[in-house]
Parts: sequence; C-alpha cells; structure tokens
Amino acid sequence: MDLDDITGTIVDVAIRIHKDLGPGLLESVYEAVLARALETRGLKVERQKPIRFEYDGLVFEEGFRTDLLVEGRVIVELKSVERLAPVHSKQLLTYLRLTHLQVGLLLNFGAATLKEGLQRIVNDLSPSASPILRVNQVQPHAHG
Repeated sequence: MDLDDITGTIVDVAIRIHKDLGPGLLESVYEAVLARALETRGLKVERQKPIRFEYDGLVFEEGFRTDLLVEGRVIVELKSVERLAPVHSKQLLTYLRLTHLQVGLLLNFGAATLKEGLQRIVNDLSPSASPILRVNQVQPHAHG
C-alpha cells in the first residue's frame, strides 16, 4: 500500500466513525474504535506507541507516544476538542521529524464534521494528488 492509500483508508474510516458516533466522546474511545476498524481492513496499527529519540547526546526512551502508528508509516493524532489549535499541527510535525516519517493525520472528533477537524501534515513530501488529502495545504494563487 502506498501512503495515499493508507491515509485515504484512515480518512474514510474516521469519517464513518464520526458520522456513526458523533462528537464529544473521549479521545480514547475514538482511538480504540478507529484502531479496530483499521485492523479489520488489514492494516497494522500500534496504539500509544512510545517513541525513542536522541537530542544533543541525550537519549529519551519515551519522548512521546503516538496515538496510532499505522503500517509503521503514518502517525495519527486524535483530538476531541471543539476546535484545533495551531500547536496541534506543529506538535504532529515535530513527531514526524523525530521519527523521520513523512505523513501524519490530525483528526479532531470534537468538530461538527470530521472534514472540519482533519489535517494532513507532511514532512518533506511532495503534495498528494488526491484532493481529499490536501485539507491543510495552501493552494497557489493564480497570477493573472
């Protein structure tokens, strides 16, 4: 599976879960339901995976935990808040840089619709050709 297939599956499943359950539940509920739904589609999912990294000669065995790590390639961070703050996407970008992964999804199940609460964060990766996955990317302005 390529990255767009993995992220596309995650987004599709998350949208269905949001429609079925609605906003306002604990993040841990969405995490468990999303992980199970992805596993039933044949994806490898690790929940609350501790991430080890080194900085300036210091080793942090558990510098942070990812909510979900899908196929060892996509970090999924879940929120259940009324609106995402700018720090949430910056935090996910930090996780991507420290793990040397290219793509992360920030999913806010607290938003009225999941499309409002969805951000695809990329770390040195060319933009996806798939429009549904370009949620947080600024479109270039046409010069006229």
